[in-house]
Amino acid sequence: MDVMTAVLTRRSEHQLTEPAPCDQEFHYLLRAAATAPDHGRLQPWRWILLRGAARHALADCLAEEARGTGRDRIAAKVLRAPLLATLVFAPRLGHRVPEWEQLAATSAMAHAMMLLLHGRGFGSIWRTGALADSAQARRLLGLRDGERLLGWLFIGTPVRTGAPRRRPPQDVTGRVTTFTGG
Repeated sequence: MDVMTAVLTRRSEHQLTEPAPCDQEFHYLLRAAATAPDHGRLQPWRWILLRGAARHALADCLAEEARGTGRDRIAAKVLRAPLLATLVFAPRLGHRVPEWEQLAATSAMAHAMMLLLHGRGFGSIWRTGALADSAQARRLLGLRDGERLLGWLFIGTPVRTGAPRRRPPQDVTGRVTTFTGG
């Protein structure tokens, strides 16, 4: 799949099933995604992969934190994909590359990963929300001081009929100006 096709056909996939990429394939794709723009080549991020029982541990943790009628719904959401790739932002604080730029590099890498997954026939959807700030999830996943849980990339094989529809490029003429120096 060429890059333009990947960009125009990638969609957030809400229904995902087995297979998901194995750890070896995830690492292979990550080596390519890590070539995204990253001033200083800091790689201010890390991934924590959850499969099988680990997904259930996270589901229980987040459901407990919800403490309400939505507990079962939250637990079920975590189990919607065979692989949850947790993205942790690990900025180099005090570095000459400002934190906002490190976050931009992390976002660029994550988007590249989604395109690479799509190009290999996998589906993904980015999930965030209030539970990304869960103190219990931070402890469960072993986040260090200064790190931030950005969310989860749910990964698997899309459950759909037919090829993904090509998204028509949007009219962006109102979003670009040309400065002529005067």
